[in-house]
Amino acid sequence: MEVNEQLIKAITKAVVEQLQRGGAQPTTTSSSGPQSLAGKTRMRPKRSYEGAVRAKQGTDPKEVVIGVGAAFQTEITKTIGGIPLDEVLRNVKAGIEEEGMVSRVVKVLDTSDVGFMALQAAKLSGSGIGIGIQSKGTTVIHQKDLYPLTNLELFPQAPLMDLETYRKIGRNAAKYVKGEKVTPIECTNDPMVRAKFQVKAALMHIIETEQLDPDKGMIVWEGAK
Repeated sequence: MEVNEQLIKAITKAVVEQLQRGGAQPTTTSSSGPQSLAGKTRMRPKRSYEGAVRAKQGTDPKEVVIGVGAAFQTEITKTIGGIPLDEVLRNVKAGIEEEGMVSRVVKVLDTSDVGFMALQAAKLSGSGIGIGIQSKGTTVIHQKDLYPLTNLELFPQAPLMDLETYRKIGRNAAKYVKGEKVTPIECTNDPMVRAKFQVKAALMHIIETEQLDPDKGMIVWEGAK
């Protein structure tokens, strides 16, 4: 059977429709094992962020703010490629620190679009440079005075990314802060990745979007789980 974009879209639509009407027993997995989605209207229960601290505007000119997705480290614990999100975050932060800059992590609860996540992180950052990381692993480096789609660097093929790439992302973000010449990060490219992972990516995006809480905006997430 030929795999093309229309087929992938049809499969994704069918999965979502089954989820909504609870008819065909699609499943997801969690730390406790497979979970049926039959009869459910949500992929995951809505998490409460009651009492969460709203992230404040940064003033440190050496700061890079990392904005992570609404399901990051909670409903989703690994990237679409299977890398633990704890390790992703640790390596991004290490890259920033290796260049002499400091990092701050916030959870973005008012958008699941990685470009806007990164831009909001940049606007919150004392340096004006921010990184957005979706829970599936897609990442953007942004600058506060750029348009949402005019970012500094975009890393769209999350299934092909490894921890060294995330570390380099941290380093490059720090170099933008310092005003140094930055060499764009070379990434592996596979034209079939979209077809292979589109259904999984769609489901992960649904999980992320369901956890949005616009009234909370961006909250402090350093060290939180």
